[in-house]
Amino acid sequence: MNLHSRPARTAARRAARAVAALGAATLLLTACGTDSDSGKSSGDKAGKADTASSATRTVKDATGKAVEIPAEPKRIVTLTQEDLDAVLALDIKPVGITNGQGLDKPPAYLADKVEGINVVGNLLQPVMDKVVAAKPDLILAGDMQDEQVLKQLREITPATLVTMAPTDDWKLFFRGVGNAVNKLDAANKFITDHEAAAKTAGEKLGKNKGAEVSIVRWNPDGPSWMENKQFASGVALEMGLKRPESQDKDGNAHTPSLSLEKINEIDGDWLFLSTLTSDGEKALKDVQSKPAYKELGAVKNGQAVTVDGSVWSTRGGPLAADVVLADYVKALSAE
Repeated sequence: MNLHSRPARTAARRAARAVAALGAATLLLTACGTDSDSGKSSGDKAGKADTASSATRTVKDATGKAVEIPAEPKRIVTLTQEDLDAVLALDIKPVGITNGQGLDKPPAYLADKVEGINVVGNLLQPVMDKVVAAKPDLILAGDMQDEQVLKQLREITPATLVTMAPTDDWKLFFRGVGNAVNKLDAANKFITDHEAAAKTAGEKLGKNKGAEVSIVRWNPDGPSWMENKQFASGVALEMGLKRPESQDKDGNAHTPSLSLEKINEIDGDWLFLSTLTSDGEKALKDVQSKPAYKELGAVKNGQAVTVDGSVWSTRGGPLAADVVLADYVKALSAE
C-alpha cells in the first residue's frame, strides 16, 4: 500500500509491528497523570490561575513514548488530515494545520470548519518557521516517522505526540486524541453515535440491504481494492454490507495495482471508485472507455459511483466516517 506522502510499508512490516503498535496505542488511552505543583501560589487568585494554566499530564503516544503535555491544551497544531478531523470532531479549533492527503489545500470535507486557520505545510511535511509562528502548546504529529523532523518539532514544544500506530483503526486513534486533549468521553460518545447511525442506516437500504460493495482506489498504473479493515470498508461492514468474495480479506491495506486483465477482481453489486491524484483521475477516465471496464457487472447495472479519494482512501477519522456513511446511504438508497 502506498498512501500519498506516507512512507511505504510492506505487508510484512505492517504485520510485524501490529501487536506492538496496538499496545502502544492502548497506552495512549490509559497512561496519564497530573502535575498540579507548577506555578503554585498560596491563596492568591493569580497564583491559582497560573497553576491551572501550567498543569500538565503525562501520556504515552502511539510509539510508547511518555510525553508531558498541557492538561488543557489551548494552541494545537495538527500535521495530518486525521489529526485535524479528530480535533474538529471534538469542537476544538487548531491554530495550525496541514494540507489534505494528495492535496495542496485542506480537505474539501473540512473546508468550512478551517477557514482562517493558518496552513503550516503539507501532510507530514511541516514548514518549521510556520509551526513556530503558530506558538503551539501541543503538536499532534500523526504517524510521523522521521526522527529528525520529530526532533525539530520537540524543540518547538516537547508536547509533540505521534498519534497513530501502524493501523487504520480510526476509532482507536480517535480515542487516543480524545485522551490527549482531555475529551475522551466526548470521543467515545461520537463513536457510539456513529456506530448506531451506521447500523440503522444499513437496515433501511431496502433491496440493497447486505449488498456487496467493491471499494477501489484508481492509481495511475491501475486499480487497487481495499481490504476489510481499511477505513471505508469498516464503515460498510458496520452497515451490514458485504464485500465481494475476491475482496473479503482481513487486512487493512490496499492491494497492489491490478492489470487490466485482472479488472474483474474489482467487480461487485456496487463499485465505489476514488482517486487521489490528477494522474489517477486521468487513468480512471481513460479506462472507462475500454471494453473490460464496461463489462463489469456494477458498471453495466449503473451501480458504479465516484467518491472523494481524500476521504475514502485515507486512514479515516470521525468526521470522515460520517461522510463515507452518507455516501453509502446516498448511493444505495437511490431508487
